Amino acid sequence: MTHAIRTATADDAGRLAALAAVTFPLACPPGSSPADIAAHLANTLSEANFRAYLADPDITVLVIDAGGELRGYSLLVARATRDPDVAAVLTELPCTELSKCYVHPDHHGLGAAAELMHASIDAAAAAGARGLWLGVNNQNGRAVRFYEKSGFRQVGTKSFTLGNTVEHDFVMERPLTRTP
Repeated sequence: MTHAIRTATADDAGRLAALAAVTFPLACPPGSSPADIAAHLANTLSEANFRAYLADPDITVLVIDAGGELRGYSLLVARATRDPDVAAVLTELPCTELSKCYVHPDHHGLGAAAELMHASIDAAAAAGARGLWLGVNNQNGRAVRFYEKSGFRQVGTKSFTLGNTVEHDFVMERPLTRTP
């Protein structure tokens, strides 16, 4: 199945926030509190936050658009990380962060995530990145396996604050090759 993937626009901010409210909790560790998840959604994945992301020239947001309904998104940050734990382990520089990569659960198993990942890899490479990195919760085995299948390998660890809780993430990286 081929999914329509495009660059998001400011008009997508509200739909991105609504999609994030469905998809982000699925990536959280099983014991995450609803209050911590709600705080993260409010502080990082709100409509206002997406408007800011979409206005930032260093950020690219790709969406899976199914007739006006957003079914997945990725958020690429093309600037050096400020996290010293991450900076210490990255080898493919300059490296873009794949900050978010989520697909609506109704589209799991349909190839949507793989298509979104390929589009994200291509976008980062086209922008001049030599590598792509991400953080993934160390308890999210399904996501880790998906990222490994997508060419990422674990290169380190970092902390991630979810509301009032500090979680532990794997840092994963993959080299990029520029397509002609």
